[in-house]
Amino acid sequence: MKFEHILAPQTPGNKPHNHPNMPRILAIDYGTKRTGLAVTDPLQIIASGLDTVATPELEEYLKQYLGQEEVETIVVGEPLYPDGNPAQIHPLVVGFVRKLKKLFPDIEVVTHDERYTSEEARQVILQSGARKKKRRDKSLVDKVSAVLILQDYLETKRS
Repeated sequence: MKFEHILAPQTPGNKPHNHPNMPRILAIDYGTKRTGLAVTDPLQIIASGLDTVATPELEEYLKQYLGQEEVETIVVGEPLYPDGNPAQIHPLVVGFVRKLKKLFPDIEVVTHDERYTSEEARQVILQSGARKKKRRDKSLVDKVSAVLILQDYLETKRS
């Protein structure tokens, strides 16, 4: 995994020079019980875990968050099997994406391949030295998965 961050010179207002703030990009790792969320910084350089929300509460959470933060794109993890075929939850994600487009018509909603993100998230948590109890925390796995989806989306977008 690459972590390439170029920091621009700082100006007195503590804003990077020649880089106006851009809207954020929000990533969603949709699940039937819980949904992991990640977001970029305003310069769209760094992906950070935002939260894990009970899926039935997700719509209200997004309305509140998007009412406070400027977001230009919502990236929803597309659940695919390793062979590229849609995973069992895929129809639910398609319906969720359709609903997002209706609820937030001014925000671009895209899907992004999320194959292996849960496994990668577990590895990241394990390598972080987290205690066993923390490693079993499924909400943490969902949030880290959303970060991985967002990082991959950003890398794809830049190339």
